[in-house]
Amino acid sequence: MVYARVTSFLARFRDCAKGTITVEAVIIVPILFWALQATFEFFEMYRYKSVREKATYAIVDLISREQAAIDQPFLDGSKQLFDDFTNDLGDNQLRVTVVTYSLADDEYAVVWSQTRGEGPMNPLQTADVATAHDSLPTLANGRQLIIVESWSDYEPGLSVGFDSSIPVVTRVFTSPRFVAQIQCPSCATGT
Repeated sequence: MVYARVTSFLARFRDCAKGTITVEAVIIVPILFWALQATFEFFEMYRYKSVREKATYAIVDLISREQAAIDQPFLDGSKQLFDDFTNDLGDNQLRVTVVTYSLADDEYAVVWSQTRGEGPMNPLQTADVATAHDSLPTLANGRQLIIVESWSDYEPGLSVGFDSSIPVVTRVFTSPRFVAQIQCPSCATGT
C-alpha cells in the first residue's frame, strides 16, 4: 500500500506542469542577460577597433600628402591628432616608418622609423623588414612606402568572459602621393 502511494505520488509529480514557466525563466533569463551584455561588448570592441583603423588611415594619408620634410613636432602633432580622432587619452602608441625597396638585393630597407606614445612598439630596423615580402607590397626599385601602425589597449566595460585588457593593433601603408620621397632629417635611420 505504501508502495502504491509513493508510485502514485511520483506519477502525479512527473505529469504536473505547474511552475514550469518559472523554472524555465530562472534558467533562461540569466543566459539572455549575459548574451545581451556580450553582444554590447562585442559591438563596443569592434567600434573601438574601427575608430583606430580610421584614425590610422587618416594619419598615413596626412603623411603621404606632405610635401615638406617631416620633423619631430609634425610627428608629435600626428600622435595628438590620432588621440583626438579616437577621442581617447589612454595608452595609445603610433609608429611611423618609411621603407624603400632595392631590386638588386630584393630587400626592403628602413629609411626612418619613429614611435610616439607609450606601448610595446619600438622603431623598426632594416632587419625587421628586409625580407617581409609576404606582408609588404611589391615596390618599384627605389620607391618608398609609408607604414603607420597603432597600438591601443582595450579594456572591456562589462565582465562577459574577455581578458581584462585586449591589445588592438592596426597597420596601414601607402606610397607618397606628391613627392618621390618622404624626408625626415631629424629622424634616425633604420640600420
